Amino acid sequence: MPTYWVIELAIQDDFPILQRLVNGHRLIYLDNAATTQKPAIVIDAMNDYYTKHNANVHRAVHTLAGEATDGYEACRDALKTWFRAERCILTSGTTEAINLAAHAWGHSQLKGRPIVLTEMEHHSDIVPWQMLAETFGNELRYVPVKSDLTLDMEAFEASIEGAGLVCVVHTSNVLGVRNPIEEIIRIAHNHGAKVLLDAAQGAPHCQINMAELGADMMALSAHKMCGPTGIGCLLVNEETFQEMQPFMGGGDMIETVTLEGSTYQTNEHRFEAGTPRIAEAIGWNAALTYLGTLDLEQQHGRLLEIARHVAQELRSMGMTVYGRHDDDDSSVVSFLHPTLHSEDFAHLLDARGVAVRTGHHCAQPLLNRLGITGTVRASFYIYNTMQDAEEFLMHVRNILERFA
Repeated sequence: MPTYWVIELAIQDDFPILQRLVNGHRLIYLDNAATTQKPAIVIDAMNDYYTKHNANVHRAVHTLAGEATDGYEACRDALKTWFRAERCILTSGTTEAINLAAHAWGHSQLKGRPIVLTEMEHHSDIVPWQMLAETFGNELRYVPVKSDLTLDMEAFEASIEGAGLVCVVHTSNVLGVRNPIEEIIRIAHNHGAKVLLDAAQGAPHCQINMAELGADMMALSAHKMCGPTGIGCLLVNEETFQEMQPFMGGGDMIETVTLEGSTYQTNEHRFEAGTPRIAEAIGWNAALTYLGTLDLEQQHGRLLEIARHVAQELRSMGMTVYGRHDDDDSSVVSFLHPTLHSEDFAHLLDARGVAVRTGHHCAQPLLNRLGITGTVRASFYIYNTMQDAEEFLMHVRNILERFA
């Protein structure tokens, strides 16, 4: 067995779920763009909180509350350090983070100004702005995707005049294409527009430096990067944070409440009404600790090599593969067989222990642009090996031989 396979298999040992069988076969989990598996360190951290430290955070003075508060706030601090962000508002995930941006910043700051989106966006970065536009009459401008599966940057420059906000996916969850974020931010700022990045797919594969990029807001989820479900964040620069207004009222986000009115916290708690996701924050912090032991740049190159190999082999079998797999792209391989339906294909793979995703991947405008209704998507992450890829390809060949 090659040395690099041994190293990769050692990573697999950190993930308990990868030891199970599915339908009598070794689990080959290739649905990482939907959610990643969790290493034991994350599971243990959350169990430890519930068995030893469970309490609500902030305000209380007893020991357990202090421990819970420290664990919760440690996650915020770790995220700000990891992404070089000035402010970190913890949310339920990327979707809530973008909705938070729309309500807490967009309602007061956009004032009818146009919003620039792209055909490549996840529904979570389209629907909130459509809802805002229905309320305030904002014009939504969509940057088209070219035939080479990249954004039409000439169209973007033509769309930016007068816009108040640019919302763009860092990396496509369907194509794996990494967009020219640096250029987009530069052009947007030159025209007085702020930029919100949907980094749900980019953050798991590279340690994004928000300060270096100059993004104004960035949304992401823990469960895409080995953390638990149910928690994400909106990272915000200081200038934008000071422009935001609270939109969800309740406990913990206030300083004082009287029958006549209320005053609000001035820190991130201002946007975190109610009991927060304490165990999930502790689990996410553990996930960051785990990822910090890995060379993510090296992992990115290794996984991209696997994705390129898989894409090439699938094409040789007559599949249509949607994606470029350039150096900065992610390890997502979306494909279609000319006659075998994608859901049937996924069921046949599942019978062999292979987990893939099918459907429109919450990106219907993009799939409409491609002239299709769905794809089969295999997405690779840190615990996937070339052996996983070869077994996946073997199962694909067997399915094709069966239905030839």
